[in-house]
Amino acid sequence: MDIATFHFHGAVNYFLPRNRQNTPFEHTIERKASIKDMLESLGPPHTEIELIAVNGVSVDFEHRVEAGTHVDIYDSLDAIDLPEKRLLRPPYQGKPSFVLDTHLGRLASYLRMMGFDTLYRNDYPDDELAYVSNSENRILLTRDVGLLKRSLVIHGHYMREVKPKKRIIEVIRQYDLLEQATPFKHCLKCNGGLHEVDKDAISHQLEHQTAQYYDVFYQCDACEKVYWKGSHYTKMQAFIENVIGMNGTTPL
Repeated sequence: MDIATFHFHGAVNYFLPRNRQNTPFEHTIERKASIKDMLESLGPPHTEIELIAVNGVSVDFEHRVEAGTHVDIYDSLDAIDLPEKRLLRPPYQGKPSFVLDTHLGRLASYLRMMGFDTLYRNDYPDDELAYVSNSENRILLTRDVGLLKRSLVIHGHYMREVKPKKRIIEVIRQYDLLEQATPFKHCLKCNGGLHEVDKDAISHQLEHQTAQYYDVFYQCDACEKVYWKGSHYTKMQAFIENVIGMNGTTPL
């Protein structure tokens, strides 16, 4: 029976039983299995792993583990100094866009509110989520560990937080989103782009008091929902300012 030693570092310990967290442990290996499959069988999905070192040498997900070797697994590429580091996935390019599973509807609204292109449906099947994430280069956010283990998923994150307002902070910190936020660019309902629209063109959609007190309106390119800077806008603006103005230790 072939044995290797594994040691997980940082946030990837979240996916391990307590007796294996932050400590080396021995485990039986399968010589034909890739290190990606072996590590995922121990708990964490590949999307949460940023660096793997075997006997102090950086390796990629296709590496085959041999008996007697020591494997260190990290959640950050900067966690340790190595002479040459192998990237486990291509770097994400451009402003982040997202696709969310069926349990994260409120988070989808928050991300759209902050100006991030975010796909969400309450009936997305897992295979479609993985395909959309891959084909459209979207970061997959989910509460399903198994979904993140699909080989199609390149960029993804398992949501730890349960409360919606804490979830948006988790995503902001995970992907450093604050400097890229452009609030009120996407429809909260369908994710379509918003454009300013002439009041006369949408007056038939407005309540009498809304038409009386407001003159500037925006409409979704896709579903044609109309927005204006009323009480809902004030609440959204206050929420965004709260998030943007937070420090590193202040949760909502």
